[in-house]
Amino acid sequence: MARTTRVGRYDNPYAVAEWSRPPPTGTVCDPLVLETADRAVAGGWLYARGGETTAVLLVHPRANFSHHYAVPGLVDAGYAVLCLNTRWLNNDSTLLHEVVLLDVAAGVAALRKRYDRVVMCGNSGGGSLLTFYVQQSSVTGARLKDTAAGDPFDLDRFDLPPADAMVYLAAHVGEGFYLLRAIDASVTDENDPVSCDPALDLYDPANGFVEPPGETRYEPEFVKRYRDAQRARVERLDALARERVARRREARARWDQSGSVGDRRRSIATDFLTVYRTDADPRFVDLSLDPSRRTVGSLWGVRPDWINYGAVGFGRIVSPEAWLSTWSGLSSRASIERTGPGMTLPALVVSYSGDHGIFPSDTDLIATSLAAPRVDRVEIDSDHYGLPTGRDEAVLAIADWIDATG
Repeated sequence: MARTTRVGRYDNPYAVAEWSRPPPTGTVCDPLVLETADRAVAGGWLYARGGETTAVLLVHPRANFSHHYAVPGLVDAGYAVLCLNTRWLNNDSTLLHEVVLLDVAAGVAALRKRYDRVVMCGNSGGGSLLTFYVQQSSVTGARLKDTAAGDPFDLDRFDLPPADAMVYLAAHVGEGFYLLRAIDASVTDENDPVSCDPALDLYDPANGFVEPPGETRYEPEFVKRYRDAQRARVERLDALARERVARRREARARWDQSGSVGDRRRSIATDFLTVYRTDADPRFVDLSLDPSRRTVGSLWGVRPDWINYGAVGFGRIVSPEAWLSTWSGLSSRASIERTGPGMTLPALVVSYSGDHGIFPSDTDLIATSLAAPRVDRVEIDSDHYGLPTGRDEAVLAIADWIDATG
C-alpha cells in the first residue's frame, strides 16, 4: 500500500501571502510600471481610497506581494499601500541584493511624489532587504562600490530616497543568515544529492531524530558539530562560487587580448551552483531548541526530512554572484546583523509566536541590531504567514504604531 503522509502544511501553498479579504469599498488599485535607474522595471500596485498622507511600502526580493494580506487592513486604517514586485519576481537565481536596492528606490521615489510620509514594511525576506536599503541610503558618498562577488556597482551613482519609519513583519535576519542555519551539513559531495556523512545526518535516528509525531531531541554536542559543519559547507560553496567568478573574469581578460570566440563564450557563460538539501535546521524538528509555540516542520511543510531531498527549497539553483550576494550567510551584505547599526529610523518589530522559519533568537537579534531611536515589539500567536488567526491583529498593531509615531 502506498504511503499517504501529508507533507505540505497548507491547502494551497501558493496563496499563503495573499489577502484573505479584498480591500475596503472605494479602494482603487493603480498599477505602476517603475523604471529603475539602471533601466530595469519593477511592478507596483498602489492601493488607496484618496486623501491619504502616509503610504506603506511592501516588498520582498522575489515574492509576489501584489495582493499581500496586509493591504486590506492598512487601507482600511487610512493608509495608501504600494505592493512592489522586483525585477526578480518568482526567480531569484540571479538576484543581486546590491542591485535590487534600485527597485526599492523606484518604489520609494514613486511614493515620495504622492505622499508626505513613507513607512517601509519588510515582511519575511523583505525585512533584511529594506534594512540594507535604509543603511545604504543613509551613507551618501560612502556607499558600496561593488557586489558581494566583487563586480563594480557604485551605489553612489544612484538616488536612494529616504523613508520615515520601518516595520518588520515576521522578518528574517537575512536570507543568507537563514540558509546558513537551514543548509544540510551532512552533504559530502556537491554533485550528489544524496551524499551524506552519517555522523552529521540530521534526520538519522542515531543522531536523535524521531519521525513525527514523535519528539526529536538532539544532544548539545551534536548541535554544535552540526552548526560548525553548516558553516564549513557554506565556506566551501563560497569558495566554489568565487572560483567560478574568477574563471569567467579570466576568460574576459583573455578575450580582450585574443578576441577568440571560445574566450568570448567562456566570459559570458554562467556556471550555476546547484545547492542540494536546504531544509535542515535542527530547530525544525527539535522544538526544545529556541523554544516557541511552533509545531514540527519548516516553512515548506511538516516533513522537512522528506522535503530536504526534493526540488523545493531556498537557494537551490543560483549563479555564483547571486549565491554570494543573497544566499551565502557569510558573504551576503543583506543581513540585519550587519546593516542594523545603520538603520536609524523608528522601528516596529512584529513577530509570530508559532513561526516555523523565524525563531525567538532571530527576532531578538533584529531588535538589538538596530540603531533606531525607538524599537517597539509586538508578538502575535500565529505562524509565519499570520495563519490561522493572527493577520488582523498584526495589521492593527502596525496601523496603531504608525499613528502613534506619526
